[in-house]
Amino acid sequence: MVSTNDLEDGEKAALGKLPFTLASLAPQQDVVREGDRPTRSCLLLEGYLFTSKHIAEDRRQITSIYVAGDIPDLQSVHLEIMDMTLTSFTHCKVAYIQHSAIKTLCLENPRLALAFWRSTLIDAAMYREWIANVGQRSALSRTAHLMCELLTRLKAVGLSDGTSCDLPTTQTELADALGLSAVHMSRVLRDMRADGLIQLRGRRLTALKPAALAEVGDFDPTYLHLREKL
Repeated sequence: MVSTNDLEDGEKAALGKLPFTLASLAPQQDVVREGDRPTRSCLLLEGYLFTSKHIAEDRRQITSIYVAGDIPDLQSVHLEIMDMTLTSFTHCKVAYIQHSAIKTLCLENPRLALAFWRSTLIDAAMYREWIANVGQRSALSRTAHLMCELLTRLKAVGLSDGTSCDLPTTQTELADALGLSAVHMSRVLRDMRADGLIQLRGRRLTALKPAALAEVGDFDPTYLHLREKL
């Protein structure tokens, strides 16, 4: 997410004048596919998007989840070929912004260029954390970590009180994000509910013991580089 906290009024006004096209997305609709050469990026206004890599034998790894305020494909302004697929989890509202407009904005407003750069650096930090999560934490710990991340990020944009939020994924999608089988994922969620850590009603997640959930997930939000006090 591009933070506007440190921007001057003129820079905020320049951002607001960016030309865009609004669009609504159905669940499981691809915004852009791996191998595409996009000419625009999208600002997520409502809903949830995710990126994924597709592996042989019809397998996939979900590599990130995006919430309102994020620009998930900002890197495509400078990288011509998409190396991931961006898809909607839920019904979404997005604003498409042409790359040419973003480039002009950055040339005319160097501090905005730095803000966009910072956004892509935070994306990279999150990717590193996701790699560590899937590669080194237990199934229980990595699940708790992802839940804590979502709660923290949604609280930062005013969409959660930090203890409850929409969980946009199906159980299978959650397994794809955490490198688990569907059966193993089901077992982990069952154990988390039995231990009183979480409550899941439909796709609504509530952390019943937030501090304990963070401890189980080895969660430290430093990698999110949030400037807002949570």
